[in-house]
Amino acid sequence: MALVVPNVLTAAELERLRTRLASAAFVDGGATAGPQARRVKRNEQVPRGDPVEQELAPLVVAALERSQTFMAAALPRRITNPMFSRYTPGMEYGSHVDNAVMSMPERIRTDVSVTLFIARPDEYDGGELVIEGSSASQRVKLPAGSAVVYSSTSVHHVASVTRGARIAAVLWVQSLVRDPGQRQILLDLARVSQTLRQRDPASPELMLLDASYHNLTRMWAEC
Repeated sequence: MALVVPNVLTAAELERLRTRLASAAFVDGGATAGPQARRVKRNEQVPRGDPVEQELAPLVVAALERSQTFMAAALPRRITNPMFSRYTPGMEYGSHVDNAVMSMPERIRTDVSVTLFIARPDEYDGGELVIEGSSASQRVKLPAGSAVVYSSTSVHHVASVTRGARIAAVLWVQSLVRDPGQRQILLDLARVSQTLRQRDPASPELMLLDASYHNLTRMWAEC
């Protein structure tokens, strides 16, 4: 199940990204796809090493690392630099699974995928991120500055854009906890702990819950 993380970017950060990407040189995005994904990937990206990419990538990573929700959900060990993508009318990314290992620039295992929306929803039609499930699919199209976090094992696609331009940043995380089911358990515990802490920070139940959270993390984490 995908997790929405609202308001990752401040208004000033979002404006900076939008302004710089408006004049960026986008190229064919197929070069960064794996052999299977390349057949169904039709979009544009800011090239790796481009000055705009080098300027904006640290801003996006730092913004995500500020988010308690993202940190609790992803439990990041390593985070790739984001790729800045653009879809204009007729472009889409067919069903695929993200590469298990990526080099950006160091090799990392991809456990968690993140899409940060930069264009406003009213600026384009189509372009939903569709995370496909065995019984139902989740369609995601978020306000500019918000992100969605989902397992990199998920089959997903980007629906065809029919108007305007869908601009987003996509990045990947190698998590301290490889298994998505274990990460979900830890996220659930963290959420309950936060609720209990707001009610009674000195409660013995909270202490027991926090102990269980840390002991499970100790069992599952790969450092």
